[in-house]
Amino acid sequence: MSTGSETQKPGFLVVHESAPFRGKQGHLYRPAISAEAVDSKALHMQLLEIPPGERAHAHKHEAHETAIYVLSGVSGCFWGERLENHAIAGAGEFVYIAANVPHLPYNRSQTEPVTAVIARTDPNEQESVVLLPELEAGVDWSKAEV
Repeated sequence: MSTGSETQKPGFLVVHESAPFRGKQGHLYRPAISAEAVDSKALHMQLLEIPPGERAHAHKHEAHETAIYVLSGVSGCFWGERLENHAIAGAGEFVYIAANVPHLPYNRSQTEPVTAVIARTDPNEQESVVLLPELEAGVDWSKAEV
């Protein structure tokens, strides 16, 4: 842990996660790097927690790419224009989601949370989120069974 003033000069910051908030898509986020937190111009980075059995709302990030590193737990994700595809990612795995790709992530476990680091090319915490509730009715949840 660094507490020296040398890490708090313009152009270089050491920060801690901010207070958690629930995003539009339903996840619990703990932001750290963003336009709001550090005046980032092109990058956002935060911790994500998906509690046991919880799922997000179908959404996409308009014009922004997302990279995810799963720290713990196992997440499933429906993705594609109609959420017709399904993928699973666990601790130690990376996930890439291209800009404008609809997706609906969820926690596969009923007992363990999923924790992940998310980086996105949108410096704002929630600006590029577009909810897609019309896609949720067509999700084939049988693919999600453990």
